[in-house]
Amino acid sequence: MCAAVSAGGGRAAARRLGRAGGEAGVSRVHSTAGIPRRSRRRKSIAIAYESAQGDGAEQGTSEPQRPRWEPRDWRQQLERIQEMRRNRDAPVDEMGVEKCYDSSAPPQVMRYQVLLSLMLSSQTKDQVTSAAMLRLRQHGLTVDSILQMDDATLGRIIYPVGFWRNKVKYIKQTTAILKQKYGGDIPRTVEELVQLPGVGPKMAHLAMNIAWDSVSGIGRKQHICSASEPPLLFHLPVPAGPRRRPVPGAVPAVDTHVHRITNRLKWVKKETRYPEETRVALEDWLPRDLWREINWLLVGFGQQTCLPVNPRCNECLNQDICPAAKRH
Repeated sequence: MCAAVSAGGGRAAARRLGRAGGEAGVSRVHSTAGIPRRSRRRKSIAIAYESAQGDGAEQGTSEPQRPRWEPRDWRQQLERIQEMRRNRDAPVDEMGVEKCYDSSAPPQVMRYQVLLSLMLSSQTKDQVTSAAMLRLRQHGLTVDSILQMDDATLGRIIYPVGFWRNKVKYIKQTTAILKQKYGGDIPRTVEELVQLPGVGPKMAHLAMNIAWDSVSGIGRKQHICSASEPPLLFHLPVPAGPRRRPVPGAVPAVDTHVHRITNRLKWVKKETRYPEETRVALEDWLPRDLWREINWLLVGFGQQTCLPVNPRCNECLNQDICPAAKRH
């Protein structure tokens, strides 16, 4: 009996041990199973984080940049235009800056004369502006001399520039502001220049270019005695909706020769309707070191060869690579 009890007790003890062992085994399984899962989660998080970092780094360093759009054959076309303009014998060359302001004057006086020549040039032919500036210089063209001059005398001197009566008023008002606020000099920023009476963005950007030698946009440095077509591309929002009637004394944003020729050569992705669109399109791809030259080149080219009506394609060196060439 003792043996039976002992045997039974042994079997019970074994069962208890077995249950304990099984529970311990389950516990060990749970314990060991949990560790890899936590480890896997940690690894997956780490891997995902590192992968994200790697992707970002790769995107920041190795993703190829889209090539900038450039017109077809534009360098060859430009070189040929430069060759055609080599003699500098277009009207734009005969009425350059040296004819408009006194380059030997003190810098402050020179800058004032640059600004006045720009104010006179709006809606005025080159030769008329140049003659008016010459007459003003003969009377001593300084801030003080203009302030001492009565309106009637100033009007007689600048006549027959376009809208000369308005320009008399604007010149006197602007000159007084320059004397009071800037010590007789002109402002150094476009933002300040456009606050002056009779000075628009076109004049401001060109004044920055010539007077302060600061390129703020594509402009014609060599030619500030503008014809009825204005000399500079300047920054204005593109007008929306139907085209407005021109305001007397107002000028478009870019020389019409530049606007016309740029579209003829397909130097824009798509045809531009407004001069400001042309400026934006050109500045988007044209190398900055050409900004000073491009207007002067295209204006003279437009005056002599690429005429608005009946362009002289048979005389143009670009006739074989110009999309608009008339090939007979």
